[in-house]
Formats: sequence, C-alpha cells, structure tokens
Amino acid sequence: MNRQCLDADALQARAAARLVGMLSADDAPLAPGALERLRFARQTALERARWARGLARQAILATPVSRPTRAAAGSSGPSGWPFGAPVPWWQRAAALLPLVVLVAGLVGIEHWAAQEQIAVAADIDAALLSDDLPPEAYADPGFAEFLLDEPVAAAPPPPAT
Repeated sequence: MNRQCLDADALQARAAARLVGMLSADDAPLAPGALERLRFARQTALERARWARGLARQAILATPVSRPTRAAAGSSGPSGWPFGAPVPWWQRAAALLPLVVLVAGLVGIEHWAAQEQIAVAADIDAALLSDDLPPEAYADPGFAEFLLDEPVAAAPPPPAT
C-alpha cells in the first residue's frame, strides 16, 4: 500500500474513534430510526472498504513488475527448453572465442617475458666469461671497493707550442 492509503485509513480510524466517543459520551438513548441508519451506514462503509481493497489488490497483481516471467519462475518455454529455443553450437563457440583469445594472449605475453629474461641473463653471462677477469673477482667484496676507490685517469696535458 502506498502512503496516501495509510494516511486515509488513519484519518478514517480517527473519525470513527471520535464518533464512537461522541456516541458513548451521551447517555441518552438513540431513536430506533437513528440506530437503523447507523447500522446501515456501517455495513455500507465496510462493503466499500472491502471493494476498495479488492481493487487495490487487483491493481497490484496486474502490474508487470510483480508478475514473474516464465523464465524467472523456472517454467519451460514454448519449445520445452528452460529458456526458450536451444542455442546452436556455433553461437556457444562464438561466445567463448573472446575468452580463448584472451587466455592465448596472456600465455604469449608470459612466454615473451620469459624469453627476454633468458636473453638478458645470457648477455650478462657472455660478458662475464669473455672478460679478462675471472668470475670469482666479481663476487669478492673487496673488488667492489676497489672499483669505487679507483682514481679516474687524468687527461694528458696539452702539447706545448
């Protein structure tokens, strides 16, 4: 129910409570005709309220949002398949094709990166083995200090004229 229906129901309940309070406050008996009219008015009001609630229920049930679709309800479509006609194999393969291409690209990138690392390591090994120094010299901590402390050769003086 929406907010307006709740407000209208609250107003009707207040009016009814006020009417009951006014009727019960007066101890004077009502005329027989007035009692019959009140009973008839009450029955009419109840019938109208039931009719209005029935219309509200029908309006709620008639909205397409509240009615579940056949696929959402789990019932089968007109062809007997759960979600309509079966999908051909080539459409399923076409749907998986982007995933296959993505995985192949990632595997290719990984292979290329590994080959680059191998090439860099091979270049370093070739430079170490072709150098005049033995490879053990590079592992010596004193050799690193020697390289840092080595003075830079000074440029020769210009020739005298």
